[in-house]
Amino acid sequence: MEELAVAVAFFGLLAFGMPVGFTIGIAGLIGIIGMGPRFLQMVPDRMFAGLDLFPFLAMPFFILAGEIMNRSGITQGLVKLANALVGWLRGGMAHSNMVASVMFAGITGSATADAAAFGNTLVPAMQKSGYSKSYACAVTAAGSIIGPTIPPSTLAIIYGSIMGVSIAGLFAAGILPGLLICLICMAVIALTAKRKNLPKGEGRPSLRAVWAALREGFLAALLPVFILAAILGGFATPTEAAAIAVAYALVVGGVIYRALTWRDLYEIGVRTTRITGVIFLIIAAASILGWWMTFNQIPQAIAKGMLSVSDNPMVIVGLILLLLLLIGLVMDINATLIILAPVLAPLTLQIGMDPVHAGIMIILALNISLMTPPVGACLFVLASVTGEKVESITRELWPFILAEVAILLIVAFWSDLTLFIPRLLGL
Repeated sequence: MEELAVAVAFFGLLAFGMPVGFTIGIAGLIGIIGMGPRFLQMVPDRMFAGLDLFPFLAMPFFILAGEIMNRSGITQGLVKLANALVGWLRGGMAHSNMVASVMFAGITGSATADAAAFGNTLVPAMQKSGYSKSYACAVTAAGSIIGPTIPPSTLAIIYGSIMGVSIAGLFAAGILPGLLICLICMAVIALTAKRKNLPKGEGRPSLRAVWAALREGFLAALLPVFILAAILGGFATPTEAAAIAVAYALVVGGVIYRALTWRDLYEIGVRTTRITGVIFLIIAAASILGWWMTFNQIPQAIAKGMLSVSDNPMVIVGLILLLLLLIGLVMDINATLIILAPVLAPLTLQIGMDPVHAGIMIILALNISLMTPPVGACLFVLASVTGEKVESITRELWPFILAEVAILLIVAFWSDLTLFIPRLLGL
């Protein structure tokens, strides 16, 4: 009965549009009240314990570094560099969007930051070049999920922190899947370019033009390389690397490019605080619900139920992916990760999956839900920034969604590919 009350409260509040952090907290509180009034005194303690993890400090720093780089206009340098490399192809600006998403991902680790930045810049530019607004938004949405896949990924930080998995290992494991997403989306663009009559670039750029674009975007492109080298080389923890990234972004944006004002810094600080506050509220609230689920052995029951269907590891992995993709349709990915990771991670261990492999599989499955209706965050960011309807974007997005699900299956069932870089680096 207690479990039913929690489920009704959770899905009922979500259906009425209650913010997900409050929905999770209230549902967890109802569960704890059902256990007895004496357990209420544990609520503040569990909320604090859920946030009291040192690696979580990396998140606001990476968010701040990305906001500084975006506000200072350095994003434009990345776009020009991407355009010099692939803009001469048919559908060149769509290809450039994907390549720029890879570069931008290494700065922010955020899909919504990518969607907002390119929704303001690349979507209007693509429209002027002859692309429909809905198609430009769809390409941007498809590329945006590269952000939380390629390091520095905030989801990897959350997963590694709560599950005790190497964050550096998760960062390394996210590189190849992120690049594969970029390549398969570019393949989709190339295969449909003629049918959609996408504009073609003016021809291959000269070496001088490529060099000029590289020189302009070099300092921005250097940041993700610097972050990765510091973390994967063992010179800095993710938190330390994130703090250094902020200092680097301030020097490049404020001193070298001289593109930041004191008002910009104030607005950057406010935006970073809001984004971080939302994420931390979800984490704190989810820790209440997660503790209640653990106390009532719900994770064990779910694992037992899945294993009762089949003991074949491939079937279990398929069920996990189906569960994540379905829940991702209706729930915030941070909340889904915090609630389901403690449920699913032990199950993956039982079937012999490597913890890093399981982690990147779960993260990628949730990333795909960022661009699927009805609650895909990137869809709504692009709709609000560009004024395009979510339905119109979704119609153009389906080929990309199917292609990225194919990459998810490759990542899930081909562990040697996913773990190639972590093993190469000894992680």
